Amino acid sequence: MTAEPVGARSRTGYDAETLAALTADAELIKARYPDERSGLLPMLHLVQSVDGYVSRDGVVFCAEQLGLTAAEVSAVATFYTQYKRHPNGEYTVGVCTNTLCAVMGGDAIFDRLSQHLDVGHDETTPDGKITLERVECNAACDYAPVVMVNWEFFDNQTPGSATDLADRLRSGEDVAPTRGAASVCSFKRMSRVLAGFSDGRADEGVGAGDATLAGLRLARAAAAVDGIEEPSSQDEAPASAPASSGSPAGDAAPRTGTEQSSAERQESVPEDDNPGRSPSGGKPNPEPEKGGDDD
Repeated sequence: MTAEPVGARSRTGYDAETLAALTADAELIKARYPDERSGLLPMLHLVQSVDGYVSRDGVVFCAEQLGLTAAEVSAVATFYTQYKRHPNGEYTVGVCTNTLCAVMGGDAIFDRLSQHLDVGHDETTPDGKITLERVECNAACDYAPVVMVNWEFFDNQTPGSATDLADRLRSGEDVAPTRGAASVCSFKRMSRVLAGFSDGRADEGVGAGDATLAGLRLARAAAAVDGIEEPSSQDEAPASAPASSGSPAGDAAPRTGTEQSSAERQESVPEDDNPGRSPSGGKPNPEPEKGGDDD
């Protein structure tokens, strides 16, 4: 007896064309994992890219595809904040109000946007354009305060620049983030990218900015002062220092200022900090034996 295809007996409300497209994409997602159930997270983004949120139909579809119950799928969908359980706007405008961004003005930005758009956290404007939310740290503290639009960065924002950004989004104007892709795409399109389907824009725009690279410049300047030459190219392995006498043959001593794992770097302890350490840097010399008592 031939098994009936999942799509033919789906309990979702998707039309045949949508269901067929979803099923084809779901097969690609499942093929990435040894255990198909591991594909639940990207599959939730997939259904969100169709419905604009994780709908009842989306939950049932994921359950049918992965052999899970609807309760198991819902448990995951309600745990992560990137999965929306009610219709989301075309653009999610997230204001970081974690500690650093908050003290740099994040709270003021959120309050101004909330008043300007007349919506609160996780609420959507009547035109369906913007869903406003408070977000936790976006790992961009060097550009605080930060606003994100569909998870694209807008750095060093102010209440005025953020409201202007929101107005441009609502008017349909193309908006370019500070870093990353050359423009902001829709929430549905970004959900498809998060499902693991490339939109061909990974190499667009600016990557690391000046603030992010400041530490690297300081490290290179320090290396230059120390007279350490950098490799001529990223593909060229850094020159090795002569092997120490206590190292196995061919095991070169690591050099500071070059590309190496911190786990490979040997800690040097100044003699002044540990008078008992031997000149060669080995273990401290044992304490001299105490003489016997003449008494």
